[in-house]
Formats: sequence, C-alpha cells, structure tokens
Amino acid sequence: MAPRTLILRRLTTHFANRIRQNQRLLSSHLYSSSALEEAPSSSSSTNLDGVHMTDTCIQKMKQLQASEAQEKILRLSVETGGCSGFQYVFDLVDDKTNPDDRVFEKEGVKLVVDNISYDFLKGATVDYVEELIRSAFQVTENPSAVQGCSCKSSFMVKL
Repeated sequence: MAPRTLILRRLTTHFANRIRQNQRLLSSHLYSSSALEEAPSSSSSTNLDGVHMTDTCIQKMKQLQASEAQEKILRLSVETGGCSGFQYVFDLVDDKTNPDDRVFEKEGVKLVVDNISYDFLKGATVDYVEELIRSAFQVTENPSAVQGCSCKSSFMVKL
C-alpha cells in the first residue's frame, strides 16, 4: 500500500472517531441537567454567564440593519465539525426567536443563542474582525474552549 493511501486512511479513521465523540458530547448536553433546568430567558450582557458583543460587533450589526428592509438579528450556534471538533456558525436572520433561545441585547442589537449552544458559549465574546483575507463575526474569547484552530471558527471543548 502506498504511504499516501495509508496516511489518508489513518487520518480518515481519526477524524471519523473524533466527530462521533463530539456528536456524543453534544447529545449528552441535550439531556444534561443544565440545559433542562435553566429556563430560556432574555439575558443582559452585564451577566458574567452571558454572551458578550464588542463595540465593533455592534457597529457592524447596526450597519447591516440599516441596509436591510426588515430588522435582522445575529444568530450564533455551535455544531460538530471543523478541524478542532466543534465550530461556530453565524447567521443573519429575521427578528424571530425560538422558545429555547437566549437573547442578548446591547444598544438595540440582538444576539440569539439556542439553549444547547449556550452551554458551550457561556462568557464568550463575539467580535467583528476585518482581515486581509476575510471580514467576519468571530468568537474571540470563549472560556469553554481549550484550544482552537488558526481560522478561529472551530474549537475544542474543555471537559
């Protein structure tokens, strides 16, 4: 067997196992006591367990809202995947929330996080970053993350 094929086979097995492990972790959070006991509610960004937005994030959201006919909110969720096991997913959505959502508001800008993702994002900070290669919303600080990749869109969970 060629060395390249052997390496690809080993990497595929490694990543498949890693994804299964992360899916089990996400599933266990679905039924964890913290996800079920905490009632979904609006939280202020002054709460230490909240998800925070930087001034740059707020300014960019206000710019985006000004250019849209209907008010938009920023939705942040966590999914399995990415090179570190979990990845952040940002969506600009209509001003509509689900019963299990937590809404964080600052200066009229709303950030919505579903209850399961919230367990992975407590105390996190969302920023809008402009770089040479891209401009995007990013989670710049996350107390629940042990490490992440250089693209800052995926992370590994602290156990």
